[in-house]
Amino acid sequence: MARFIYLDHAATTAVHPAVMEAMLPFFTEKYGNPSSIYAPAREARKALDWAHDTVAEILGVSPTEIVFTGCGSESDNLALKGVAFARKQKGNHIITTQIEHHAILHTCEYLEKRFGFRVTYLPVDQNGTVDLDALEKALTPDTTLVSVMYANNEVGTVQPIKEISGIVKAHNVTFHTDAVQAGGSLDLNVDRLGVDMLSLSGHKFYGPKGVGVLYVRKGTTYWPQQHGGGQERGRRAGTENTAGIVGFATALKLAYDSLESNNAHAARLRDMLIEGITKIPSSQLTGHPTNRLPNSASFVFEFVEGESILLSLDMLGIGASSGSACTSASLEPSQVLKAMGIPIERAHGSLRLTTGTDNTEEDISRVLEVLPGIIERLRAMSPLAGAGAGAGASATK
Repeated sequence: MARFIYLDHAATTAVHPAVMEAMLPFFTEKYGNPSSIYAPAREARKALDWAHDTVAEILGVSPTEIVFTGCGSESDNLALKGVAFARKQKGNHIITTQIEHHAILHTCEYLEKRFGFRVTYLPVDQNGTVDLDALEKALTPDTTLVSVMYANNEVGTVQPIKEISGIVKAHNVTFHTDAVQAGGSLDLNVDRLGVDMLSLSGHKFYGPKGVGVLYVRKGTTYWPQQHGGGQERGRRAGTENTAGIVGFATALKLAYDSLESNNAHAARLRDMLIEGITKIPSSQLTGHPTNRLPNSASFVFEFVEGESILLSLDMLGIGASSGSACTSASLEPSQVLKAMGIPIERAHGSLRLTTGTDNTEEDISRVLEVLPGIIERLRAMSPLAGAGAGAGASATK
């Protein structure tokens, strides 16, 4: 049976064998509750301290500024709700962007509808880059929080976080970034980025699912959103997922120990995809052409449904996506593509391919071998495709 070619690493990754090995003892002989005082519990507490230290070193912060959570979405929720409620007496205005992950967008909608917060959703240009002038104009004395994702999960565009930080800090506003998609690929040093809060999720860089991190700069005012015991220094109640936390820290360390070589490998395969796929008639690369994640290649195809592309690829043993894994079942075009001004007839035909450490040039060659035929066949079946639409149209116009 042919090997399944997995090109959806932005959705999730396989747990690295070394990560699994590091986690296993905490399911068996080191199973103690870290809040207890006997020997097995002390082993668990020691492991949690190591994990805080390891993550903190990569982010360039104190271990006390690291809060382990249940996932990236929880980290985003904790950041937004925690700051919004804690600073509501100062103001009720939040700024984010139109292309955020739904963990941010739905949280903002919740704060708007249930608690009367006012949210500004910043526009982006055709490459998915935030409009800095719009940010400057949106800031008011009532603004308490700005949240802009580090790198987009659908099109891979990397935002100018340092420049955004300079604008936000001049107004004494808390700045959060959803770095879930950037974790394992981009610089996470928070001082260089200039952020006050940063969210991560372990399963994006060969760690386990069900564990995330929220970095909170010392002195940042926010309220915990999960109540109970005093775990994570009283900032996130609940018995710690020791095995998952150890796995997260191990995976993050492995990723940053091999960052340069991993990124070079991913980018080489990504560029092969971009070069080959943009030769397909009526195709378009989405996202910034150069300022994008090293493993992310995303496209739209006129007069083709993205779901049909995915099913056709799956039948040939290739895994891909049409955008965010959290919204893959929706029939609506991506809000990211709409915000970028992609016409509806193209936005419906989206394809995201994200490479990983296990992919090879042979994998990419296989995709480039079969994808043009898939697009041609599907386009020929479309009642919207006019005569010659699949043959004579420009590859990137």
